[in-house]
Amino acid sequence: MTALVDRPVAPALRRAPDALTLDHLDHLEAEAIHIFREVAGEFERPVVLFSGGKDSVVMLHLALKAFAPATPPFALLHVDTGHNFPEVLDYRDEAVARLGLRLVVAHVEDYIADGRLRERPDGTRNPLQTVPLLDAIEADRFDAVFGGGRRDEEKARAKERVFSLRDAFGAWDPRRQRPELWELYNGRHAPGEHVRVFPLSNWTELDVWRYIERERIALPGLYYAHEREVFQRDGMWLTAGGWGGPRASERVETRTVRYRTVGDMSCTGAVDSTAGDTAEVIVELAASRLTERGATRADDRVSEAAMEDRKKQGYF
Repeated sequence: MTALVDRPVAPALRRAPDALTLDHLDHLEAEAIHIFREVAGEFERPVVLFSGGKDSVVMLHLALKAFAPATPPFALLHVDTGHNFPEVLDYRDEAVARLGLRLVVAHVEDYIADGRLRERPDGTRNPLQTVPLLDAIEADRFDAVFGGGRRDEEKARAKERVFSLRDAFGAWDPRRQRPELWELYNGRHAPGEHVRVFPLSNWTELDVWRYIERERIALPGLYYAHEREVFQRDGMWLTAGGWGGPRASERVETRTVRYRTVGDMSCTGAVDSTAGDTAEVIVELAASRLTERGATRADDRVSEAAMEDRKKQGYF
């Protein structure tokens, strides 16, 4: 038998990188844009979850690219806990006004006021978002809901498909996952069901920040190093506020911090940082060995299956 030998390729025949060669971020962007367009073709009433956090900002940026120069054929939806960071809400409202998009806001505060929900002893309202979210989806008959979840964040999210079927109660059943070979997505659902869609599933936190740098996307200022009054609880720096912190034994101090992820103030911790711009954040993240949720989200520390349990109840 004749042995197969690799033949050297002449330098002139080697393909040099050029403007037509897609890099890693180009591939992720193209995949996300394809997902947005696929949903627009398959579903009647999609909606984008938009809180003003970095992942939802990147997701909206991709949606704008997918349908430019037209306006994206989606409304935006936010569940306001009443304990959100004011800077993020200001960013959300400014972006919606500038882009001329429709924003639907479900308020956890309204549910507490009329008795449909009760405050938790720990003061956090993050788990209370599920009922207002599902009610808003049902009221507007949204059949596809875009979320900014990524598989690198948490193991329950790592198990979830790009198209994630939710039953008539909004619950996620891991056993009903559908195959997604060759980027073929199955959006079929029964009346009353809907599909959660995650265009950033294959992105990492570092990918998100490199894309923010490349596209020059503006973010709320708390994602960068700034001085803030914080107190320590369970190893995390939390912001003082009307949600019940700090306790008498918890000392408030001023530190230079930034936020890696943004949620309810009662369960989102800051990290010590001097990263004042996007390039410095990227350098900082490249050396980090903790995921953003593992380092800064108290609601994920309740149990090993905290996120999966919430998702089975209809959470993001």
